[in-house]
Amino acid sequence: MARAWDRDHVLAALLLAFIGLIAFLQLGVDPGLFPWAGYSVLAELVASALLPFRLTFVVGVADLGAVAGVYGIGVEGVATRDRFITVLAVFLAFVVSLAVCRLREKRDRRLRNLTISRARLRLLSVAGRRVGSTLDVSRTAAELADVAVLEFADLARVDLVAARDPSATSAAGPEWVYPAARRTSPAAGPGSARSPGVPTTYREASGPALCLATGSSVLSQDSATTTTWFSENPDHPGENPDHPGADEAGPTSAMAICLRARHATLGVVIFGRLGARPPFDDDDVLLAEEIASRAAVCIDNARRYTRERETALALQRSLLPQEMPTLMAVDTHSRYLPADSAAGVGGDWFDVIPLSGARVALIVGDVAGHGIQASATMGRLRTAVRTLADIELAPDELLTRLDAIVLHQTAGVRKEVADTDLSATCLYAVYDPVTCECTVARAGHAPPAVRHPDGTVSLLDAPAGPPLGVGGLPFESAQARVPAGSLVVLYTDGLIESYDHDIDEGLDLLCTALRGTNPSMSDAADQILHSLLPNPPRDDVALLIARTRALGAGQVAGWQLPSAPAAVARARKYATDQLTTWDMSEDVEFAAELIVSELVTNAVRYATGPISLRLINGDSLICEVSDGSNTSPHLRLAAALDEGGRGLFLIARTSRRWGTRQTSAGKTIWAELGVS
Repeated sequence: MARAWDRDHVLAALLLAFIGLIAFLQLGVDPGLFPWAGYSVLAELVASALLPFRLTFVVGVADLGAVAGVYGIGVEGVATRDRFITVLAVFLAFVVSLAVCRLREKRDRRLRNLTISRARLRLLSVAGRRVGSTLDVSRTAAELADVAVLEFADLARVDLVAARDPSATSAAGPEWVYPAARRTSPAAGPGSARSPGVPTTYREASGPALCLATGSSVLSQDSATTTTWFSENPDHPGENPDHPGADEAGPTSAMAICLRARHATLGVVIFGRLGARPPFDDDDVLLAEEIASRAAVCIDNARRYTRERETALALQRSLLPQEMPTLMAVDTHSRYLPADSAAGVGGDWFDVIPLSGARVALIVGDVAGHGIQASATMGRLRTAVRTLADIELAPDELLTRLDAIVLHQTAGVRKEVADTDLSATCLYAVYDPVTCECTVARAGHAPPAVRHPDGTVSLLDAPAGPPLGVGGLPFESAQARVPAGSLVVLYTDGLIESYDHDIDEGLDLLCTALRGTNPSMSDAADQILHSLLPNPPRDDVALLIARTRALGAGQVAGWQLPSAPAAVARARKYATDQLTTWDMSEDVEFAAELIVSELVTNAVRYATGPISLRLINGDSLICEVSDGSNTSPHLRLAAALDEGGRGLFLIARTSRRWGTRQTSAGKTIWAELGVS
């Protein structure tokens, strides 16, 4: 473009010189045209002010010399005074044309600088709006390349260091980078918006390598050198489809700008211009550095967020059940959907805990907030629930204890982090396959949904207690009969809450999705998620589905025993006869007879009130002895000469596991034996 303007200026100067020559020729033919010829020369000088300064000077000197020669020597019959005035007028016109030309060029230069400044400010504004719109590293790098090829460059390449933590990269040896984004402007011909490539290294002593090593910008006007900057393989630049091949003209100008943020080198961004555009200058380097510095902060934020999100996800998934246990009471199926990247990882969790008496505890909870703090709090609550469930607390009592734990944790954390919210919601349900009853307690959580075998759907609407961490308010539990074959659905609020509807509408949608035919648990989960979550969830979603089972009358046997020494022999006989009916092996019969004998003996010796014996035959054999005492036995090591104290030790060594649970009438001591 600059060469075209120079050619036009030269043609204009030749045209003006031709006009002056015609005037001089007319003057030589007819001296009477003297005034008009002078006016023609003056008009020519005035018009030359529109040319560049050098051409204006050349035209003026030529005209001034011609006028002085022609009027001073060649033309006769003209008075000396008129000759002097004519030459003086031409000289003054020459001076004025130079002054006007200089002022015009200053004005044009100022306007050009203002136009360039406005374009650069506009580019910075566009970069500020478009770069960093998400917390995705690859997309942020692509946004930087997209902005660059709008007006600033013809080629753009963003390379990021391959190390996971940029501040931990070693200075020894070449740095490994991967192409995160590449763009080509439409004016530069066909290009591609390529996805990130494999890690590679820069050619030693190349511009990008020096930029990455020193952190300083590198500007080059050498086309042979800059071509390799955009190559996929620096040794064979023609193989890269993102820039002209070896047979075409490469970038006439290119710069490499270091991406740095928070004292860490993140990568290099390379800009290039082809021959049709003016080469980069120092002002362009400053502009590129400003854009790169802003983009580097966005990329670093995206990397930090990605690293924190992956850490929180890994922590959360490690704290959730890795596989569901095989239980006599229920079959279970679970789904966990993390929130989108904008919301961050939440503290949703679920668990399935086997309890004594073939019962099972189903738990789902949600910790307020997002991030690693929420995931860590979720892990602590899940551990606390498992500990409290192990001591066989009732659902309402368990939530009361859990609320106290959350209050204690909140008091400790708030001393270190201001305005920290460690509140949480939780639902704790216990299902008994012997009675087919489900006991539910809620701490600010949505009620579970139950799909009955006949296709009807209802909510186990237990009293809604306060969220965990509030304190001072009691929790209540509710009991409902859940027939065998029912689907019990527990979930977190991310499933039923949405921008499109409130919680009540979400519960209606959940019940609608569960109605109809009796699907498998996996199909039911798919149907629920498809109906309630057509788009990626804005909050974490934990979904736990349990299909209930029932133990038939032939699998459970129970007897009432008197609180007398004779009850021990009677209990052994009842147990032996029942185990023979169930066709148990001799080893199981021997171990069960020993356990029943020791438990009933302890009940007769140390407890009060009636004694009951119950045997449950399922995946394992469960022996239970209940009495009216609230005192729990403790395992101890008997001395060599002690006559007693070895009963619980024998039970612990013989059974798979054993324990005690409190009941409304006293306590129940149980032991579980493997039958396979």
